[in-house]
Amino acid sequence: SAGEVICMATQVKIFVEPMQAALEHHNDGYAASIVAGDAFNAVLNTLLKNSCMFVAAGVKLQTILEEYDKLERLAKENNHLIFLVQMKQVQRDVLRLIGSDEEVTIPEEEKLIASN
Repeated sequence: SAGEVICMATQVKIFVEPMQAALEHHNDGYAASIVAGDAFNAVLNTLLKNSCMFVAAGVKLQTILEEYDKLERLAKENNHLIFLVQMKQVQRDVLRLIGSDEEVTIPEEEKLIASN
């Protein structure tokens, strides 16, 4: 789908353009995926954008936490458990960097292990 092409092309583009500019293409990939009914690539575009924002784009931690909350809802709505488990790990890191002692639980992880 177009969402998949945009997703992968944006990851390549990050090496050429400033990351902040290239990451906006993930929004296009998300939109294209939603229009095509491709929930997997919609989640993947969002996950990669959020991950890059956290690692190197200099985005405020509170903004990253809010974006991961949106991604969590999207992944749960579409039953993408593996993305939820990965995302919870990053949420835990962001909360620690903010200074929060909030615990992050991963109830989806038990379901994923049970299904394998």
